[in-house]
Amino acid sequence: MFSFFQYNWQVRDEWLEWCKQLTTEELLMNRVGGVDNILYTLLHIIDVEYSWICAIQGKKDVAVQCSDYHTIKKVKSLSDKFRIDIEGFLKTDVDVIQNDPVIVPWDQGTFTVREILHHLIAHEIHHIGQLSVWARELHRKPVSASFLGREYLD
Repeated sequence: MFSFFQYNWQVRDEWLEWCKQLTTEELLMNRVGGVDNILYTLLHIIDVEYSWICAIQGKKDVAVQCSDYHTIKKVKSLSDKFRIDIEGFLKTDVDVIQNDPVIVPWDQGTFTVREILHHLIAHEIHHIGQLSVWARELHRKPVSASFLGREYLD
């Protein structure tokens, strides 16, 4: 499963780099779907991933405010910072806790660690599809979403 997180992180980094060609207006232009615009959709992906991983670990959720991250550079910095914690956690023996129940304050129900990790993978892939559509609306080539041909450490 770790290779799918690595895939998502690689594609996310490529999108963050891709975004450097856009104007601030293009990054923040309201769009159909996603979280209002390109910048905040990327921030949402990062925030959701970290929030769920914190919940699995029993840590307090960190409230991410969109107004604090109004540039690609700031969003990339947050992504890198959170990734260090997430990667460290995912490199532990997560298989041992995969069936453990997790309850979060922002959703009803109880989920297993395994369900949450699968949800996080699918969640990012879903939003990457939205970014691809928006790139084409801007008449620009989107980042490749192919899993094939990429290098993974595990």
